[in-house]
Amino acid sequence: MARKKFIAGNWKMNLNAAGSVALAAGLAKEAASLGAVDLAVCPPFVYIPQVAAALSGSAIGVGAQDMFYENDGAFTGEVSGAMLKDVGCRYVILGHSERRHVIGESDELINRKIVKALADGLDVIFCVGELLAERDGGVTNDVVARQVTIGLSGVSGEQMARVTVAYEPVWAIGTGRTATPQQAQDVHAMTRGLLNTLYGQAVADATRIQYGGSVKASNAAELLNQADVDGALVGGASLKVADFVGIIQGAM
Repeated sequence: MARKKFIAGNWKMNLNAAGSVALAAGLAKEAASLGAVDLAVCPPFVYIPQVAAALSGSAIGVGAQDMFYENDGAFTGEVSGAMLKDVGCRYVILGHSERRHVIGESDELINRKIVKALADGLDVIFCVGELLAERDGGVTNDVVARQVTIGLSGVSGEQMARVTVAYEPVWAIGTGRTATPQQAQDVHAMTRGLLNTLYGQAVADATRIQYGGSVKASNAAELLNQADVDGALVGGASLKVADFVGIIQGAM
């Protein structure tokens, strides 16, 4: 049986409360007619409760864009997994390129977060991907393999059922540039082969590997039709109902 596609919208630091609720309500209205695709949205922390309420009763899951690796304590500005679950989250994005390259998070820090999120009962969207200089230098596979191997250290094969890997070439995020379908497929296939080495073929086959990087309705079908591309992590194109729905329809 083919892996069900998983489309997640990362709203980043966009919208206000009213806009977040309106977008969630619009997506909820469309969700029933979108078929066998798993959907989630990841709004800013402060709007999660309102978005969760707007999506109540729909099939769309709610996630957060990050979390910390401690339960509680003197960690000003951080949010724990328990807090996220308390306000209705099922998913959390970890290792996003902006966390790596703007905030400066290391592979080891991201690993601590992944291990804690899974222990807290959250499903993880684990992001990996290379910079333009790394792509041009021919080390894409080395970079992604390192990120995957360190990021999943201590994660069991059983826990991998709650991990989605998202390949997002950093040079294709918000730039209008997109990896070609073959470029995406090549990295996804390499990643699945690495998961086979780490966990065995059954886990590798079952793990969903998303593509993220300037995905839009016009290129979604071609990207998502690749054998090892199991969905999309969508940024800017998830901020309008029609655009996001177009990508979802492309996945189908």
